[in-house]
Amino acid sequence: MKGDQELQVIVQQGKELNPTVQDEINSVGNNQTGVPHSNIYKRWLRVIAYTFFVISGQSVAAILGRLYYDNGGKSKWLATVVQLVGFPVLLPYHLLSIKTHATTHTDSKAASPRNRVLVYVVLGVLVGAGCYLYSIGLLYLPVSTFSLICASQLAFNAFFSYFLNSQKLTPIILNSLLLLTISSTLLAFNNEESNFKKVTRGQYVTSFICTIGASAGYGLSLSLQQLAFSAFRKVLKRQTFSEVMDLIIYVNLVASCVSLVGLFASGEWKTLSSEMNSYKLGKVSYVMNLVWTAVIWQVFNVGGTGLIFELSSLFSNAISALGLPVVPVLAVIIFHDKMNGLKVISMILAIWGFMSYVYQHYLDDKNLKKSIGISTEESSDPSEAEGSSGQKIQTSAS
Repeated sequence: MKGDQELQVIVQQGKELNPTVQDEINSVGNNQTGVPHSNIYKRWLRVIAYTFFVISGQSVAAILGRLYYDNGGKSKWLATVVQLVGFPVLLPYHLLSIKTHATTHTDSKAASPRNRVLVYVVLGVLVGAGCYLYSIGLLYLPVSTFSLICASQLAFNAFFSYFLNSQKLTPIILNSLLLLTISSTLLAFNNEESNFKKVTRGQYVTSFICTIGASAGYGLSLSLQQLAFSAFRKVLKRQTFSEVMDLIIYVNLVASCVSLVGLFASGEWKTLSSEMNSYKLGKVSYVMNLVWTAVIWQVFNVGGTGLIFELSSLFSNAISALGLPVVPVLAVIIFHDKMNGLKVISMILAIWGFMSYVYQHYLDDKNLKKSIGISTEESSDPSEAEGSSGQKIQTSAS
């Protein structure tokens, strides 16, 4: 009983357990009766794959976005569109997953189509607006500075998760948020000039504010995604990865429509032909840059949303923050960005903040497994006691 109470307290203080986490809990109990650890291994293999998708996807996508602007690309709305329109490449895998993984619904309830549409529309508009702000931020900021400012999305995500997902804010988490906030704030006082063109102070501040706003929107969208998964879980007995794919595809569909409306309403579509003709690396490179940017962003989306499904929105964002130091290093090598002392301090604080969060996640996971073990052992005691007393009765009867 004490173990069950401890487990209940942890769940209430933290967040609702994902179905995959619940499967791991069940498998822990079953392992004590001889069931293999296959479920746990498969789950963590998925987590590793999603982590690779997030880190590699955001690094390559940021470099391709900077490459687009450096070689003559000027359309902010086109840079937004390519972040979103690549979702059709996921349709074949989505159709295959539907055939191979069946989802069981409750007998009397079904997921409301109206609620699903509302979730997709709200998230789609939010994601589309966030991608546009990111495009403005990358236009006037060096990619190394841009990526370090993006570390603030973890702080925003923790803030929104506290209210929307009942995320517990421990002293270690608060320390992580403070470090990430200071890390981004330091870059506001960075007086560097970009190597590829002259950037005014006003343009730098505009890009800085837009990147902060985009990070806040991204943190909010991740918390809302986790909230949506929790809501869907109430009407589904078992949730599969097809739910993840549905969310990615439909949200990107709505966000793509929003960005396309912006592209045509702004009139930027009229200059795309001349932009392609004047692109420094040629027309083929122009098209290939846009195509691969669209594909890579979908790889990132699969990894990020998959981590939300497996663990939490805050963990997904933390993994995204883990890949941030990769981008400045690549930017120094490829674009010859200056890595001054302020950037180095900002990077160290960002990594420190990320490691603080990882350590808190490790402590939570350790306490959860400890409570599960206590609960399992105590739940097995009554049956053992009953069996031993039964043996005594049979002995005395004989």
